[in-house]
Amino acid sequence: MEYKDYYEVMGVKRDATQDEIKRTYRKLARKFHPDVSKETDAEVRFKELGEAYEVLKDPEKRAAYDQLGANWQGGENFRPPPDWDAGFEFSGGGYTGGDSASFSDFFESLFGQQGGPSAYQAGRHTRGTGFNARGEDHHAKVLIDIDDAFTGATRTFTLRVPKVTPEGHVRSGEHSLKVKIPKGIKPGQRIRLAGQGAPGMGQGPAGDLYLEVEFKPHALYRVDGADIYLNLPVTPWEAALGAKLKVPTPSGMVDLKIPANSSQGNKLRLKGRGLPAKQPGDLFVVITIALPPADSKEEKALYETMAKQMAFNPREQWEAAHATQK
Repeated sequence: MEYKDYYEVMGVKRDATQDEIKRTYRKLARKFHPDVSKETDAEVRFKELGEAYEVLKDPEKRAAYDQLGANWQGGENFRPPPDWDAGFEFSGGGYTGGDSASFSDFFESLFGQQGGPSAYQAGRHTRGTGFNARGEDHHAKVLIDIDDAFTGATRTFTLRVPKVTPEGHVRSGEHSLKVKIPKGIKPGQRIRLAGQGAPGMGQGPAGDLYLEVEFKPHALYRVDGADIYLNLPVTPWEAALGAKLKVPTPSGMVDLKIPANSSQGNKLRLKGRGLPAKQPGDLFVVITIALPPADSKEEKALYETMAKQMAFNPREQWEAAHATQK
């Protein structure tokens, strides 16, 4: 996927004001509109301009895009950094205009309906009439530790809120919130903070702030729904002969019996040791066989002895199948 420099597409500086972006777009849109332009690439340029303007005219999209920075111009090998949009607070309302279906894969990877800021915009947007209107809901993604989901916790998050200065530049302000993390929360679930969204108009109430929870990368565990997975390195003799090992879990160390003749990738299930809930998840321990090095003469000799005495061929089935095909 190719990185797109929307400032280059529109021919404006990265510190251009919102008015400058608006004026530039209007000028270029007239020049390259397919119905009137004589340029050979008018249709392509008009489409590229529309996509760039969709992002740069919206202070929220622009602030999020800007944090990728020039360092992410990776040609055709661009991939958004993990959780690139965490900590940004976005208002609701969906796309600000244009036919999003015609936008590039790059746009969709950042702002598409399945990910990025626009995915947060599924909250309620009930409005009043006249001078009384409920404020818009706001949305943000926050990262928590797996341990917080096991025990529950109170954490302080600092969110960045894009705003337009009186001079027309987009800047991100910050505000901090103390949030109670409920025990058993799962990735993708949301925490609702009533009245923490945009203020209402007139006598209308404020909107809510929804925090979408994701887990920080963990050195040991990975999460799939309510289940947790742990790769457990074992020696060849522990796998072959069986062993009793101490294994870490989010709730503490446990003794785990490794069955004899365990193979690479075998899964051992610890029921109920996953994320807590009415029906808690499980912890799956995945066997990974770690081979000792053969750096010394003695170690090499031991491997040579094993090769002679055990005569083990893990590719025996392949060779038999190949011989049958001849």
